Amino acid sequence: MNDFFRGRRLRSTPALRALVGETRLAAPDLIMPYFVVEAKGSVRKPINSMPGQNQLSLDELDKQVARATDLGLRACLLFGIPAHKDPLGGQAYDENGIVQRAIRRLKRRHGAELVVIADTCLCEYTSHGHCGVLLENGVVDNDPSLELLAKAALAQARAGADVIAPSDMMDGRVAAIRQALDVNGFNHIPIMSYAAKYASAYYGPFREAAESAPKSGDRKSYQMDPANAREAMREVAADALEGADMLIVKPAGPYLDILRQTRDAVNLPLAAYQVSGEYSLIRAAAQLGWVDEDRVVMESLIGIKRAGADMLITYFSEMLLEKGLAR
Repeated sequence: MNDFFRGRRLRSTPALRALVGETRLAAPDLIMPYFVVEAKGSVRKPINSMPGQNQLSLDELDKQVARATDLGLRACLLFGIPAHKDPLGGQAYDENGIVQRAIRRLKRRHGAELVVIADTCLCEYTSHGHCGVLLENGVVDNDPSLELLAKAALAQARAGADVIAPSDMMDGRVAAIRQALDVNGFNHIPIMSYAAKYASAYYGPFREAAESAPKSGDRKSYQMDPANAREAMREVAADALEGADMLIVKPAGPYLDILRQTRDAVNLPLAAYQVSGEYSLIRAAAQLGWVDEDRVVMESLIGIKRAGADMLITYFSEMLLEKGLAR
């Protein structure tokens, strides 16, 4: 009798490896982010720091999402770039704001077949680029910001959004949004909160994509310190208590420990956001021929799922569906 473990018995063929595989990537796991820009005519503007991604006008968004849904996409996340910005981010909660128009258009075409998730924040809409009301001393004022975020969530719900996803990291925003939705007849609309969102350098390309870089200062007073893990658990617990139905950890790859701790702490559905910097690093290395893009993308996303994510917000969603890597 052999006195050692023969693990290779279960690795001998692709079919056997698939049979005993513990973690799988499927089409319903994927959420594709889109950047919709308010513009005249058809616009498909490449995002230089995110090769393969574009800012899309409403008609181009319509075409892009239609192709993706034909491939099996079932959920998308919308970010808006308005034509005009102001200090209070008025276009975020204008009934005719760009994201609200995009939601109505997608829901008319796809109905219940596509889950339309609305990112709820002010940074893309404010002239200063911060996620809330900015005081003269440069401080983001938390409580007045809650009222504006709740107004934005309500406008998105009225437009037909299936899910509201507050990403601002203001204290108490989940409770404020939940109350606004409930008292206005939208108690059926779930909230997917960015519960643990870190002040990360990996967001760099997104700032170009969403045209949302702060004009001064940074977001470290409201987004989390990358050094902290226990604090993330406090944020997760607070959002769950305030009424979040789903949670997001952002970024994903550098924060797999936070994903695992969140998964162990709560039973709510959990998403991880593979952010723009993670996407761009892989794309750039692949374009230089340094890595096998398909394999690295799959390995990175399987690792995120293995750490505890149920859903994956990734800019690779369309590619995975097109190549049949997620079914």
